[in-house]
Amino acid sequence: MNYTLHQLQVFFKVTQTKSITKAAEELHLSQPAVSIQLRNFQDQFDIPLTEIIGRQLYVTDFGKEIALAANTILNEVHAINYKTMAFKGQLSGCLKLAVVSTGKYVIPYFLSDFLKLNRAVELEMDVNNKTKVVKALKNNEVDFAFVSVVPKDIAIESEVLLQNKLVLVGNNSVEIDTKNKVSDLLFTTPLLFREAGSATRMAMEDYVSKHKIQSKMAIQLTSNEAVKQAIIAGLGISIMPIIGLKNELDNKQLKTIPSAGLPIITNWRLIWLKGKKRSPVASAFLEFIRKEKDLISTNTFSWMSNY
Repeated sequence: MNYTLHQLQVFFKVTQTKSITKAAEELHLSQPAVSIQLRNFQDQFDIPLTEIIGRQLYVTDFGKEIALAANTILNEVHAINYKTMAFKGQLSGCLKLAVVSTGKYVIPYFLSDFLKLNRAVELEMDVNNKTKVVKALKNNEVDFAFVSVVPKDIAIESEVLLQNKLVLVGNNSVEIDTKNKVSDLLFTTPLLFREAGSATRMAMEDYVSKHKIQSKMAIQLTSNEAVKQAIIAGLGISIMPIIGLKNELDNKQLKTIPSAGLPIITNWRLIWLKGKKRSPVASAFLEFIRKEKDLISTNTFSWMSNY
């Protein structure tokens, strides 16, 4: 056998994503390049590693065993690289984060300077809905999770980074003269929801339930960006985190609608499993956050106080 580290990396990513297309996206390669590397790797084995049924890729039992071995080898190669950097006096290693989807508007600003100061540190960041983010934390797959709602069924420690504010949002054609008319608007205008498992969806459902709101129609969309564009187009209104609306509020495409019980205030938190032994990189990042978070918040997110 004469397989390469690159082939191992491609094969392992395919087994993770169950898709050549998704593997290509995550590896920043073309789809044909991934297909060629996967085929060249698989040709070195007498037993199939993957199989295509219909249009779906499946990993065989033997393929799963090879994937585990590939992951071990790749981790050992990374360890060699990290030890080399450490020997040179540089902080090195991989920082692994699971981030709820709205958190993508926040966490990059808390990562930027840290990564600039520590060029040998690698970042793995998975952006997903709250349910999947919490699952990754429970399974100890990440160093930290970044959430606005703290899970109650696991023991964690946390660091507050920033206030999270959820507001009722409509496009510029929505007219509200008094707060008393908000209930009429909510009754006659479709409400746009995030998908099940989203923290924003949970907050919105709680608000609707507490205020006994009966909507004309509920429309479900799978991302904040999709909800935002739907509101701009006039499809309906929604309760959304203000953090991702700055440009649209500034250019008057969207506006906040005053309503009883709003805004909903939570906090953006970095959370980790209680008692977890942090890597040097994770410890350094947490130390950086504790030292710099107030300055970052002031410099980047002070605009939120205007809404």
